[in-house]
Amino acid sequence: MSIATPINLALLSLFSVLVYLHFRPKAPVKLPQPPPPIVFRTFTPATLLPFNGEDGKPVYLAVRGRVFDVTPGRNFYGPGGPYENFAGRDASRGLACQSFDEEMLTKDLKGPLDELKDLDAEQWENLGSWEERFLEKYLVVGKLVAEGDPEALKSEAE
Repeated sequence: MSIATPINLALLSLFSVLVYLHFRPKAPVKLPQPPPPIVFRTFTPATLLPFNGEDGKPVYLAVRGRVFDVTPGRNFYGPGGPYENFAGRDASRGLACQSFDEEMLTKDLKGPLDELKDLDAEQWENLGSWEERFLEKYLVVGKLVAEGDPEALKSEAE
């Protein structure tokens, strides 16, 4: 009796095809593109303003001089979100006063930064808890300085 019977040849062919399919070269796995690196930089109120999440831009906001990238929370801080007024702005006073109104935002982008000197103890506590939350959840991507500050001028020159 010979091993080369038609059934054995068919089984061998089937086995060969299955082994080939299992071990054949696979298409390389394509990983998603990483986000571009974020460089720590100095912002003024005017240079921070464009980072409001519109047109696919990142969403940044400032709290006590630190600029946070809150883009992962775009649905809260970006266009249409409940905190959208703070996008691209210094949110310190609004967060301290627990108010999301436009009046809480600095109108004069060329003027000095809000020093928050008139806040009471409870408002400072509110602001501190917000700041802690941001430090836990979001990256600090820069610092906010007033227009005309030597650091702002140096940053613009680079």
